Amino acid sequence: MTVKRILYAVFLVLVASVSALGGALAGGLAVYQAARQSYWSGEQAVALPDSTTLQPMHINTTDIQTTITQAAQKVSAAVVTVVGTIPGQMTFFGPTGDQTVSGSGFFISSDGYILTNNHVVEGTKEVNIILSDGAQQTAVIVGADQYSDIAVLKTNGKVPAVAVLGNSDMLDPGETVIAIGSPLGDFKNTVTVGVVSATGRALDTGNGYQIENLIQTDAAINQGNSGGPLVNLAGEVIGINTMIVRSTSSGSVAEGLGFAVPVSTAQAVAAQIIQKGYFSRPYLGISFQPISPEIALRYNLPVQWGAYITKVAAESPASQAGLRRGDIIIKLGEVEIDESHPYLNTLFTFAPGQSVAIEFIRNGQVQQTEVSLGETSHR
Repeated sequence: MTVKRILYAVFLVLVASVSALGGALAGGLAVYQAARQSYWSGEQAVALPDSTTLQPMHINTTDIQTTITQAAQKVSAAVVTVVGTIPGQMTFFGPTGDQTVSGSGFFISSDGYILTNNHVVEGTKEVNIILSDGAQQTAVIVGADQYSDIAVLKTNGKVPAVAVLGNSDMLDPGETVIAIGSPLGDFKNTVTVGVVSATGRALDTGNGYQIENLIQTDAAINQGNSGGPLVNLAGEVIGINTMIVRSTSSGSVAEGLGFAVPVSTAQAVAAQIIQKGYFSRPYLGISFQPISPEIALRYNLPVQWGAYITKVAAESPASQAGLRRGDIIIKLGEVEIDESHPYLNTLFTFAPGQSVAIEFIRNGQVQQTEVSLGETSHR
C-alpha cells in the first residue's frame, strides 16, 4: 500500500470519529436541555429504556398522606393503653403507696389476646386496658418473656378490632412506618411517622444479655409508647415499639433513635405463651458475672470475654456436668463468648433438652464438658 493511500485511510478514520463524537455531544446536549427544562418546571425527569425521551415523575403528596391516614385508621381501633399497678413496698419509714405504670398494646386475636412489652407489666399486681373509645377493661397477664421483652395479656371484654400482622423479615431501610401508642400515658392513640432507619440492631440491656434483631426507626417514640405497634403503609404491624436511646455512655445526646421488636419474633413468643402459658428457654443452672476487657483487667482474669460462674444450682444441668463456682465459660458449642455473642444470647440459640459442648477455664487450664440443657421460663 502506498504512503498516499495510508494517509487517506487515516483521514477517513478521523472524519468518522469526529462525526460520532459530534453526534454524542449533540445527543447529550439534547438530554441535558430536556432535563434542565424538566428540573426548572418542578418535575423529576426519568429516562425511559432505549429512548432519549424523558418523562416527568409526578409525586402526589396528597396520595402519600392519604395512605398514611388509612394505614393508621386501619390499626388504631386495635390499639389499647395498658395501665398497671405495682404494689407498694415496706421500707424503714413504713410502707410506700402503690405505683401506677402505663404503656401500650394491641389486640392480636378476637379471643381478647393483647400483645405488649414485658417491661410494661413486669411486677404489676393488676392490669387494666383502655380502648381507643375510652372504655376500660380488666386484663390478666397470660405470660411474658424477659429476654425478648414480650408479654401477652387477655381480656374477656369486647374486642373492637384485631391488628393485621405483617412480615418484618421483608423490611428495608427507608420504608415509611407509623408508630401508634399512648406517650406519657395521657396522649392516647398518638400517631407519629418516620422510616425504618436500619434492621438487625442489637442493644445491651446492662443485665448480661442483648435484645437482638431490633428494628431501628426515627418515628417519634416516647415513654408510654412501649408495647404499641409499628405499622407499615399497608396498615400491617411489623414491630412492637420497645425502647428509645436518648444519650450515649459518653454523654452525647441522641434524637430519633427508637427501636422495635420485629413482629416475627413477637409472634413466635406469643404463640408459645398462649399455648403453654410461658415461653420456653434452655436452662443451665448457674449464676454468673459477664466478663469484659475492663473487668478482666481489674481482676487479672485470663480471658477478656466469658461468663464467670458465681453459683451452681444443686441438681442442675451445670452441676451434673461438673461445672463449679469460679469456672469461666468461654465457649458454647462452636460459638465463642465475645462482645457480639454474650453468654445468655448464645445459650438461647440452643433448645431445652439439647446436648451442648461447653469449654471453660479452671485454674488457668482450658477444659471441656458436655451438658444436657434443661428448661426454664419467665412468667
